[in-house]
Amino acid sequence: MSATSPSDTDRTDLPAESDGFVRGLSQAIGGPVGAHAVRPGARRGGFWTAQRIILALVCLTLAFSWVQKSPCQDGDWQKNVQYTRFCYTDVLALYYAEGLNEGKVPYRDHPVEYPVVTGYFMGALGLPVHALGQKYPEINQGKWFYNANALVLSILAVASAAVLLALRRRRPWDAAIFALSPILLVTATVNWDFLAIGLAMFGLLAWARRRPWLAGLLLGLGGAAKLWPLFILGPIFVLALRSRRLQAFWAAVATAVGAWLVTNVPIAILYPDSFARFFDLNRTRPIDWGTLWYIGRYLDTKWNSGGAGDQGPFQWLSDHVPALNTLTYALTILACLAIAVLCLLAPRRPRLAQVAFLVVAVFLIFSKVWSQQYVLWLLPLIVLARPRWGAIIAWSVAEIGYFTAFYAELLGAGGKPVIPEGTFVLASSLRLITVAVLCGLVIREIWHPELDPVRRTYEDDPDGGVLDGAEDAGWVASLRRVFHVEQRPATAAVEAGDASPTPVG
Repeated sequence: MSATSPSDTDRTDLPAESDGFVRGLSQAIGGPVGAHAVRPGARRGGFWTAQRIILALVCLTLAFSWVQKSPCQDGDWQKNVQYTRFCYTDVLALYYAEGLNEGKVPYRDHPVEYPVVTGYFMGALGLPVHALGQKYPEINQGKWFYNANALVLSILAVASAAVLLALRRRRPWDAAIFALSPILLVTATVNWDFLAIGLAMFGLLAWARRRPWLAGLLLGLGGAAKLWPLFILGPIFVLALRSRRLQAFWAAVATAVGAWLVTNVPIAILYPDSFARFFDLNRTRPIDWGTLWYIGRYLDTKWNSGGAGDQGPFQWLSDHVPALNTLTYALTILACLAIAVLCLLAPRRPRLAQVAFLVVAVFLIFSKVWSQQYVLWLLPLIVLARPRWGAIIAWSVAEIGYFTAFYAELLGAGGKPVIPEGTFVLASSLRLITVAVLCGLVIREIWHPELDPVRRTYEDDPDGGVLDGAEDAGWVASLRRVFHVEQRPATAAVEAGDASPTPVG
């Protein structure tokens, strides 16, 4: 049965039945839905469907996010209010740092530290605000710019939730993980990441709807806003290789490359120095806050002074950025190759969302830069890859812990420390560990597909598009036989403590 058939909504997943964590919480209000309760879809005509509830919750979370950032909106950041109130946002800071308040055109008049589509976006909102400020000098241009960006980014966040609902018509409550996430609350408008997230999500939807050329176009535009959406093409390639569906992959690659070139080449030709700013900055940046390398450098200080002849490996890498770059690239590539091997040897073809999450996660784990808002990249992907509330809540708590520790660290950077350095390193370690644990859980469900909650509702891969329901190439079966990996049955087994799986039609 197709993932988009009319009967999709007839078998709605109920988290209180299928998710052990939610089922435990539901005991506080009487337990899971009973056998005689009116189930979703049984009564028509009600306004508050699951989908509308989810979208309303996203809007509510984003409204609270706007309130949380309100102390910083006027740009009067006296006494480090942006850190003490946890309301710092690059959007407002860079309105002035990038010269938008002076009417400077991105790339032409000022080099921008972001890929070009993000620069276009900044200019498209910033230059009209500057023109308005010239006409009405009494307005606060920074506040207008932030609010204009917050509105558009919030629309993109709501659109991303709508895509999650479209991809999981039988599991609408999975999107509640996204809608109620404290991660969304505190980081939605820290930077312009939802521009790339929105494009990537619509790219996944286009792929699921068997429109590979449109998927590639959207992923290419997303990659021209923030580089990571292009990484999704890697999982598509490996899964298409396993399923003998490479023609669709090449269609997606062609349009992705075309979209990236169309948006980038004009700037590269007209303003080569400004265009190179993003790449130069990434090449020369040292170890950044909270990364694996930052943690390692701190641990080195426990045994080494850091002086000449007494440096630990992470201290040495901190002083030799080219070597650090090479190592981060090498580790990321090796991890991606390991994921590719997993995809080919797994008893069943993994779902696209599972592999996409793993690739983006390992990129962050080994990266020398892991800015606070990068967590948003993983949020919709983990909802699609492993919609289990328990582990995601634990990860979210670790992320919020890092968020607060990071601002405390910034407060102490210019004077008396607010928290011990070890506390910040502990928060950074917990963030990294919880992401690694999520990766391990996703890998476990790839290797044991009977434990995958999404496969209890869908026969194969609702995000797979042309891959959904496709058979493996003959050489893949031979490869699995060499490594003694047996094909797993399509019917999901019952995980210990979970309810009976939904029958697959």
